[in-house]
Amino acid sequence: MLKFLKRPLRLASILISTYYAYMVEYRAELLFWVLSGSLPIILLGVWSQAAESGDFGLSSLEFVRYFIAVFCARQFNVVWVVWEFEKQVVEGTLSPKLLQPLDPGWHHFSSHFAERFARLPFVVILVTLFFILYPEAFWVPSLAQMLGAIAIMMLAFVLRFVMQYTTAMLAFWTERATAIENLWYLPYLFLSGMIAPLDVFPPAVQSIVMWLPFPYLIYFPASLLVGLEVNIVRGVATMLTWLIIVLGINRWLWRKGLRQYSGMGA
Repeated sequence: MLKFLKRPLRLASILISTYYAYMVEYRAELLFWVLSGSLPIILLGVWSQAAESGDFGLSSLEFVRYFIAVFCARQFNVVWVVWEFEKQVVEGTLSPKLLQPLDPGWHHFSSHFAERFARLPFVVILVTLFFILYPEAFWVPSLAQMLGAIAIMMLAFVLRFVMQYTTAMLAFWTERATAIENLWYLPYLFLSGMIAPLDVFPPAVQSIVMWLPFPYLIYFPASLLVGLEVNIVRGVATMLTWLIIVLGINRWLWRKGLRQYSGMGA
């Protein structure tokens, strides 16, 4: 078994270390990427003030902690594969990668995975700075909460990547796959828990939204990190179900798209 896994693990190590070195070369750009995801930091001030004058089910301090957790979860599922893949298809640079014995998707996944580690120091610095400025919000998750949240964040990243990579497959038929992704971003923004925790949604809306993949990308890991009540078994089962469904669609579009790509003479 170990001998069988030796080559894939070695290949994964080479890909991740290579893309990590590439990402670290652009430290300044990475910092701007981290700062561009600071919307939750802005929203925590809005919701914490609103909680002081209204009943939203969460206290002002709980809102602050939730949005700090959202900031962390958001940083680790940022994906841009649709822009890269569309460019490769339009410019024809995908063709050389098809000659390699490795699916091009693994290059994209490795670069994204390595980028998580490259941006981690910036995230730690910004969160530490926030707690220095606002010590009342500081909390220490239990070991179970921490490990569970990390595992769910990793699964959420994989799901988010596969979802966007599936949208990227549409680049075989249209040069505006990124525009379709921008349309998907709207429900992702409002239903993932980035704008507001799902606890403030009406119960009827919550029951419908929880069947979609969006809440499990941010709300689920963030709630787990701060200790809000979540159904872990249902959450993981739903994420794995959507991952299998989307991955199946992805592989089907990939096979169909390759024939379309060849037919275009690229």
